[in-house]
Amino acid sequence: MILPQDSKSTLRALSYPIVNALDLLYIPLALLSAPFWMRKKRTGWDQRCGHVESMLDGLAMDSSKKRVMLHAVSVGEVNALRSLVPVLVEQVDVIVSVTTDTGLKQAQSIFGEVDGCAVVRYPVDCSWMVKRFLDIVRPDVVGLVELEVWPNFIKMSAKREIPIGLINGRLSERSFKGYRMLRLVLRATFARLCFACVQDQDYADRIEAMGVLRDRISITGSMKWDSVDASVHTEPSERAIEIADGMGIDRTKPIVVAGSTGPGEESMLSRAVPDDVQLVIAPRKTERFDEASASVPGCVRRSVGERRPGATRFMLDTIGELSAMYELAEVVVVGRSFFDLYGSDPIEPAALGKPVLMGPAYGDFEQAVGVLEEGEAIKIVDRTSIDSAINTLLGDPELRRAMGDRARACVRAQQGASTTHLDVLLREARRRESHESGGKSFKQA
Repeated sequence: MILPQDSKSTLRALSYPIVNALDLLYIPLALLSAPFWMRKKRTGWDQRCGHVESMLDGLAMDSSKKRVMLHAVSVGEVNALRSLVPVLVEQVDVIVSVTTDTGLKQAQSIFGEVDGCAVVRYPVDCSWMVKRFLDIVRPDVVGLVELEVWPNFIKMSAKREIPIGLINGRLSERSFKGYRMLRLVLRATFARLCFACVQDQDYADRIEAMGVLRDRISITGSMKWDSVDASVHTEPSERAIEIADGMGIDRTKPIVVAGSTGPGEESMLSRAVPDDVQLVIAPRKTERFDEASASVPGCVRRSVGERRPGATRFMLDTIGELSAMYELAEVVVVGRSFFDLYGSDPIEPAALGKPVLMGPAYGDFEQAVGVLEEGEAIKIVDRTSIDSAINTLLGDPELRRAMGDRARACVRAQQGASTTHLDVLLREARRRESHESGGKSFKQA
């Protein structure tokens, strides 16, 4: 029987003889959850099994520089590293690991050409795959962006005396409920973390409750505020103009941009925005592009490359172009917040000085929304009032300007967390080096 290359690699990895008790637990869990994770096509299985040698081509293997590994799950976590990586590579080599295919594409587009930085896939948390990965990558410090706590990876890093911890850490109330049910199982894993840089006090309390020692936790704010440009730009970028012209969007007429939308929101927003106002919808999940397009009949899809004179409904069914489209908006609606999907990130449109509307379901972005609400820079509306809120803003240029100015001011006031995270990562690298050179044992809990 001839197997595809990825299948051969996966079987080769699975034949590795060393397993532990956790691996034996993962096997039935993987089989039980297979109907869920097999619904979406995933690539790079050879790399997910730890074979990432070819992905490190951009780094000099004989470099004397320390190596800092930053693990970002997907697009949002990758974007949070925008301002950290460029300053970090001035002093150390950086390896950005990513879990999802979309996150990998985003990381490669942002960091792929950065000298001293490589982008790799994060391994499946089976002990032999993690071992292979660590043997190849050889990190001196590992920073887990927000919260990605896999027991085998953390335990094996600790055994190698590699400082590992959270950066830009967050644990929402919703997620905490799930983690708390597994606290007895995960407590030892959390206790092995050497440092936890978290965004606010609520997150600090929850992470401590999971087992991280209090003296290892510091409140550093969110790097997502640093990942955006809050300076004033009077003209849209060439990229924004190219996207709009390619879709046939009239930049002289009002544009409402709905970013990171979820199920039910596309049709709702199409009804809420007046027929003569241009609406650009950008679904959050790539696998929903066809479904979302069908819910807005007649919309012009970016991926098709067509232009339809007089069209007022558009679908941005591409990756990495939403930021540019936000530049053209009179009003921005942040999606996945009107039903039960816990919100999307409002920081990017706020930094551009746009008036932002958002639904009441934003549990995963409480910190950012709280800051913007306190600064009167965002308006929370429900499904019954979204249409009137959009119309009010479209009809009042002064209100739009004032909200946008307040939003940009909020972003600027929150910036600076990346510098703090830089100091922590370099401190941990120096601490490990001093232990190694002094012949002392570097112990984690």
